[in-house]
This record gives sequence, C-alpha cells and structure tokens, in this order.
Amino acid sequence: MEQRALGEVEQPGGAAEVEPPAGGWAPRTDGRLHVAIIMDGNGRWAVQRGRPRPAGHRAGARAVRRVVEAAPTFGITDLTLYAFSSDNWARPAVEVSALLRLLAEYLRRETPKLAAEGVRLGVIGRRDRLPLPLRHAIGQAEAVTSAGARLRLRVAIDYSARDALVGAANRLAAKGYATRAGLARALAEELDAGEPVPDVDLLIRTAGEQRLSDFLLWECAYAELYFTSRLWPDFGALDLAAALADFLARERRFGRVSPAEAHAESGSNDGLRALAAAADRRGSRVAQPRTREVAV
Repeated sequence: MEQRALGEVEQPGGAAEVEPPAGGWAPRTDGRLHVAIIMDGNGRWAVQRGRPRPAGHRAGARAVRRVVEAAPTFGITDLTLYAFSSDNWARPAVEVSALLRLLAEYLRRETPKLAAEGVRLGVIGRRDRLPLPLRHAIGQAEAVTSAGARLRLRVAIDYSARDALVGAANRLAAKGYATRAGLARALAEELDAGEPVPDVDLLIRTAGEQRLSDFLLWECAYAELYFTSRLWPDFGALDLAAALADFLARERRFGRVSPAEAHAESGSNDGLRALAAAADRRGSRVAQPRTREVAV
C-alpha cells in the first residue's frame, strides 16, 4: 500500500483535508513512533442510539480498520490497541461472549488485508482463558502476517499491566537481580509478545475518560497523554491526525532541561560569575592597605 500524504487519507463519508505540521511528524531517534489507544465508548455509542451494547463493539471494529489503515501514512510504526482488559471479565456474560466472538471474527476477516498491507499483527495478554476459536484465530493471524514490516500492530486481549509486571518479576526472581532491559524482555515473554514492546510515545484515550486503566504502565513511563471526548466508533483518521498534531507541538524532556531553558540558565550563570569576579576584585582592593613614608 502506497504511503499517502495526511491530506489524502479518506474519511468515512468522504475525503477531508488536513495539513501536516511543518517538518512532518516527530518520530523517536530510533525511527519508531509508538501510539497506544484505549478504545473507549463502544457501549455508550450503542446506548445513545437505542441499540444493544454489542452493536457498539461492531461499530468500534470499523474504527479499528480506519485507524490501522491511516497509521502508517502518518509515520506510526507501532500501534497498540486495548481491546479487552482482564477486568472486563466482570462485565455481563452476554456482552463478553459477543465481544470475544467479534474479536475472532475480526481477526479471520482482516488477516488477509493486514498481510497484503504489510501489517504485522501480534496479541499481548493472557491466552489461556480465551475461547479456543479466538486462540486459533490469533495464532493464524500472527503466522500469516509475520513478515509485515510497514506497521507493527499489537492488540491487547485479556491484558493487565500489573499482572504482567508481577509475572515478569517472578521470571526474574531466580536471577536475584533485575535491570530495565531484563524486565522488558521478561515482560515480552510474559505477554507472548516475542520481543520487548517499545516505549509508548503517545497514548490516546477516547470517550472523555482520563485514566490509564492498567494499560502498558511500564511502557508509558514517558508517554504523552491525549484525551478526547470522541467515542471510539466515531474515531477516524482526522481524529488520529489531531492527536498527532497535538503530540508534535509538545516538548518532550524526559527529565532533562529544555535547550531554551538551558541556554537561559547558562546566561544567568555567566552573569552571576561576572558579579562574583567583580566582587572579588573589589575585595582585593579594599584589603590592600595603603602605605606612605613618614618623616622623622
């Protein structure tokens, strides 16, 4: 699939133009841009329309397709979507069953398209509690799309960041020590991710909620957070573009001082040093007594 300019991305109901920021998007120094999305609001979308909640999940699946198609055109290399949390098992059984069936259906239907478009799909989270048809669909999708290099798509199913961290810590316990890199590898093993998940650059949450909900807690240590009131089924390429534009306008410091502040501080220090030197010179002159000859 050929990469398109931001203004060329088709939107539901017709094309719309958006000007990319000057200089383009701002990927990390390793050339990767990781966006994670908490896809919230499917149920509310359905209720507002007098429809059953599973209808909202089906509409949300169409939003997933729009975002996955748009992501590579915006320079996104890694996209992680929060589809089903471990806490979601507490929802009504009818809704849970419908959602898990929908996930299996989505994977079977979309896998050929993902492979054709160079998207490598992986699922992170527990698999032992998932229905057998969904586990088979996951394995098939991962195998068929394994050569994809245009976009790394991760879907979090039966996922809990806290549980993953506990599992990774248990894997490292026998070694007696842990490093950040070691914990990242242990997390990947715990999540069946194959390789460590790169740090998240931008986390987007839809539907007006402003919390992480146990999602990628380790990987979001320095993520920029973007919240929108848009319900997930209504989310599209233009919304993704708006989030990226907001992200690009931010200054990411990672605990450091910004270049502008560093320059200002340096100038301030130069002034202080000049004042200190002048004071020293003045003190030296005062400390030296004058001598004169006295006639006897």
